[in-house]
Amino acid sequence: MANCESCKGKEAHAPESVPYIVHESSMARMERQIKRLWIALIVAVCMLFASNFGWMIYESQFETITYEQDGEGINNVNYGEQGDLNNGAESENQAQEEK
Repeated sequence: MANCESCKGKEAHAPESVPYIVHESSMARMERQIKRLWIALIVAVCMLFASNFGWMIYESQFETITYEQDGEGINNVNYGEQGDLNNGAESENQAQEEK
């Protein structure tokens, strides 16, 4: 441990200067690293878009189920496709009989 009494008389020291060649090589390394990070960022963004596009292609091969509801509580599932399935509180026939 340094003796603080010996430090009192000395003024604050400026850090020792770093040779220019050390600074230059450090900057060159940082520039290469920054370039690699930009390339990695661009590749990651491209992969994100490619992944989203792939999922859109994959999901587009399946049929989309549509739901249609009238104001009388009758829900029609797959309206116009696969036989007009009726799901709801009541069927269309019962709704027409009540009117």
